[in-house]
Amino acid sequence: TKYHFKHGSRDPHARAHVPYGNNEEQLVANQEALEILSAIKQPVVVVAIVGLYRTGKSYRMNKLAGKEKGFSVGSTVQSHTKGIWMWCVPHPQKPDHTLVLLDTEGLGDVEKIDEKSDTQNFSLAILLSSTFLYNTIHKIDQGAIDLLHNVTELTDLLRTRNSSDLSESEKTADVSFFPDLVWTLRDFYLGLETNGHAISSDEYLEISLKLKQGSDERTQAFNLPRQCIQNFFPVTNALNKLSQLQTLSNEELSPEFVQELSEFCSHILTHSKTKTLPGGIQNNGPRLESLVLTYVEAINSGALPCIENTVVTLARRENSVAVQKAITHYDQQMGQRVQLPTETLQELLNLHRTCESEAMEIFRKHSFKDEDQCFQKELETLLSAKQDEICKKNVEASADHCSTLLESIFKPLKQEVAGGIYAKPGGYNLFLQKMEQLKAQYRQQPGKGTQAEEVLQKYLKAKEPLSNTVLQTDQALTAKENQRKVEQARAEAARAEAQRLEAIRIQEEQRRAEQEQLHQGKLRQIEIDRANFLA
Repeated sequence: TKYHFKHGSRDPHARAHVPYGNNEEQLVANQEALEILSAIKQPVVVVAIVGLYRTGKSYRMNKLAGKEKGFSVGSTVQSHTKGIWMWCVPHPQKPDHTLVLLDTEGLGDVEKIDEKSDTQNFSLAILLSSTFLYNTIHKIDQGAIDLLHNVTELTDLLRTRNSSDLSESEKTADVSFFPDLVWTLRDFYLGLETNGHAISSDEYLEISLKLKQGSDERTQAFNLPRQCIQNFFPVTNALNKLSQLQTLSNEELSPEFVQELSEFCSHILTHSKTKTLPGGIQNNGPRLESLVLTYVEAINSGALPCIENTVVTLARRENSVAVQKAITHYDQQMGQRVQLPTETLQELLNLHRTCESEAMEIFRKHSFKDEDQCFQKELETLLSAKQDEICKKNVEASADHCSTLLESIFKPLKQEVAGGIYAKPGGYNLFLQKMEQLKAQYRQQPGKGTQAEEVLQKYLKAKEPLSNTVLQTDQALTAKENQRKVEQARAEAARAEAQRLEAIRIQEEQRRAEQEQLHQGKLRQIEIDRANFLA
């Protein structure tokens, strides 16, 4: 699939919706292209091509991709390629590598209003590539050299410091960042010989870039662009093509041209290196994506960053992503493994430490040049905060669950109190017995978590007024009952006394009656005796 980095405008219907700047056109990275890069985890070999429009650049790139069609090609005076188009394919000669092909808009398009985009495309192609194809026609002339020199001068602002401030190792690392130059020629018509001796295309390029002896102004003007190109590109090669590159089928092409085209593809695929940063750091898709964003923003601002800052920016972006991946993994795993509330705090901490260890491993796997461990410390801080947060949630979940459980278990007791079950003498003791039964039932319930006892004590504390009410009611009713019993005892005693006195009275009356009867009997006997005596 092809994607591109294009120039934006103020047109709201442009494919890139948020261009930079005001009235001037500026580079805008296509979001779809960035997403494709972000998904490439393999090292990338980046081959970019720049040259005049209608010189067969897109044709060459299609052949490198092993395709007949892909990048748009044509034979009119109108440039077919706009901006920089990207095509990502598996590298045909390097397993586990991705070949990224960048086809740039042709230089010198007659329809182009502002030539600024030429320089921007040229610069961006140099900065992103590990092999830079400079495509010209006929021969290596001063115009082509000057154009390449002008762009390398602009791009050379990436140098970390003035060369006098750099150590030899730093100079080597700095230069290794820039791509190898392959100068391709279309319709080359000169003979490859000098002083009657045949020379190779590389020797032709070397001669074309050779410096002249002398210190006069004219010689210096001649040498300056050549010296700059020699210093800028660590490796230079020249490949000559004798035929026009148009939309002809292989059957219509001469055997000589097909052979040269095969040699061209073989050379590029064999010798192109993985895109690296200083220190031999290999770029994969996400790192190349970061470079794209960094350079597009820098070119638009007019101040290219130094390599050192580019690496720092790349490290910041990659490490920020690594931190986010680690946090996402932690959140996912804790969400899957933890069921709140946990029975003990240690159980939760053990799960946290396991997920924390996995998250740190993911960070270390995806981090990039976190030399001062700044991002690792940031991750540790975030994970510590996550631990505090999950512990707090665990406490809250335990408290909520225990509160709900207590309300359910003690609900019958509340109903019994409201129904007056315990509103009687001795009711308080019955109330306490019921409370102990319910507390035992609560403690037997599983899954209450770390706040089980604390919530129970708070609940019982909150129920003290109810308990006191039952106690006071019990005491009041007991006192009343005791008074009733005293009065009842008194009444019973009085009744008993009355009954005793009544019994005594009756006995006395019976005694008196018996005495009276005996007295009357004696009187009757006396009368009888008197009568008998008188008779």
